[in-house]
Amino acid sequence: MPAEPLIVLEGVNKHFGQLHVLKDIDLTVARGEVVVVIGPSGSGKSTLCRAINRLEPVQSGTITVDGSPLPAEGRALARLRADVGMVFQSFNLFAHRTVLDNVTLAPLKVRRRAKADAVRRGRELLDRVGLLAHADKLPAQLSGGQQQRVAIARALAMEPKAMLFDEPTSALDPEMINEVLEVMQQLAEEGMTMVVVTHEMGFARSAADRVVFMADGRIVEDRVPEEFFTDPRSDRARDFLSKILHH
Repeated sequence: MPAEPLIVLEGVNKHFGQLHVLKDIDLTVARGEVVVVIGPSGSGKSTLCRAINRLEPVQSGTITVDGSPLPAEGRALARLRADVGMVFQSFNLFAHRTVLDNVTLAPLKVRRRAKADAVRRGRELLDRVGLLAHADKLPAQLSGGQQQRVAIARALAMEPKAMLFDEPTSALDPEMINEVLEVMQQLAEEGMTMVVVTHEMGFARSAADRVVFMADGRIVEDRVPEEFFTDPRSDRARDFLSKILHH
């Protein structure tokens, strides 16, 4: 029995002025599935990721999350965003609040959790990403890799149905990338539904259920990692892989 679809995009088009950045995108992500989106710069990967929780409105097509179409704005959109966690290149942590405050703020304000519950859960999540000892520090006292792990804990604190990662390691120094990917790998193994835009091919190979390869605003290939990496069907994918895998 196929897994139930959680995120469904049908015929999605997005323009920035004259630029057609998403072209007739059809994509279904099942509950518990990890889909890694790769492709050259400017292929539309980040826009696709941001369209799923309507950070980028689309011009045509439909996007549904857990059976409901994306709301246009207002409270319904805020609820959707609470259900779909997002982790960006930049960590977007509140600089003047402690690490623990950063993680508990949204559950308190949006989910209306009791303070004690939010703090207990926040501490559990910081422990899970290996940062409980830093709970009372300010973000600036942490490395980039640590800040990104706090951002992941913060997204998880909302108990999302799915997590979107938009190049979560591209702003990090090389030695910090693995500590973030390890947390993401663990989430994948625990069954979190994830859409991950990344340049990290090792992560794509090991954590993805499917690799979606984009070029020029279209999905060119959508396959299991083993097949995609060993036998890409399209010239675009072969060209892309030859450039990144041999460096």
